[in-house]
Amino acid sequence: MNPLERAYRDHWARLLAILTAELRDLDAAEESLQDAFASAVSAWPPLPDNPPAWLLTAARNRAADRRRRNAVAARKLPLLIVDESEQPSDDRLSLIFTCCHPALSMEVRVALTLRCVGGLGTRQIARLFMVSETTMQARITRAKKKISQAGIPYRVPAGPELAARRDGVLAVLYLIFTEGYAAAEGERLIRDEPAAEAIALARMLAGLMPDDDEVAALLALMLLHHARRDARVDAEGRLVTLAEQDRSRWHRDEIREALAIMRPGPPGAYLLQAAIAAEHATAARAEDTDWPAIAQLYALLEALTGSAVVRLNRAVAVAEARGPERGLQLLEGLEERLPRHHLLPAARAELLRRLGRLEEAAAEYTRALALVGTVPEREFLQARRAEL
Repeated sequence: MNPLERAYRDHWARLLAILTAELRDLDAAEESLQDAFASAVSAWPPLPDNPPAWLLTAARNRAADRRRRNAVAARKLPLLIVDESEQPSDDRLSLIFTCCHPALSMEVRVALTLRCVGGLGTRQIARLFMVSETTMQARITRAKKKISQAGIPYRVPAGPELAARRDGVLAVLYLIFTEGYAAAEGERLIRDEPAAEAIALARMLAGLMPDDDEVAALLALMLLHHARRDARVDAEGRLVTLAEQDRSRWHRDEIREALAIMRPGPPGAYLLQAAIAAEHATAARAEDTDWPAIAQLYALLEALTGSAVVRLNRAVAVAEARGPERGLQLLEGLEERLPRHHLLPAARAELLRRLGRLEEAAAEYTRALALVGTVPEREFLQARRAEL
């Protein structure tokens, strides 16, 4: 074993612990140390007298460089896009509306919001989108240039423009939350950081738009889902179904807050989703869940949105309220609308299983496994198929 390998094996964990304590950020410490190691590979030999000390110093320098770059970016993005005659009272809200301008694609809106408002590093955002750090950096840079060249003002819009932009902002915040609540791919089902960041941004938006029912409903919806985070996976990271979750582990303070901020109003998409989540959150036991009410709420939501995913969820609720055969009927014809959505064959498999049609159920589990992205969901589906 050469000196570099020995230094890597024996000192990496200790160096990471030192950096984490200094930076109070595990991801930033790990990225800085990885960058330093990458430089070491190209710079050594000759080896320094003390490789671990060299790595620690280099990692500290890279962390300092990253902090400076982030600070400069935070200062300069407004300078690129500011209408300096109008300075809003809340810079973060202005950044949200700027990052979520309709001239940008939805994916770029989410990435730019995470970077400039949420404070996530480019590498973290790249992981969320499953692309390389270089690719994500290029996308963010192009988005900033587009904002500058288009002269998009750095401000919270007013009047009709605010109403036109609000829905895009809410959609971006919910996408950020969803990526944390139910990851599309990877080893983990839940990523707390983007979910918590989306909630923090929604709180800020609700504070500055206190009379908007849909803003309040989105915040309530996020809180109701996030309140179950500790019960959704077990100690080994395995998926736990809603019916099997230990409800004593739900965060009741967040549920109470969500229920308090929900208010009756026109049945918007977020209010209907929050009402569905509230039905689950207020049921003391799984068997106490009011599935007929949930099925009716999903019917209203489907009529409002026309969403195929809503139809899928409605079918599951109808199956609970009126039997699996009725649920299967609602799933008919969704393949063309949800060709890559693993939850469609997974839901069909569960309903076929309940009807005793086990060979068909096994085939649907196999289809779901070909599409599923996260390890916990894959292991869950494999176990369900094995039981057949």
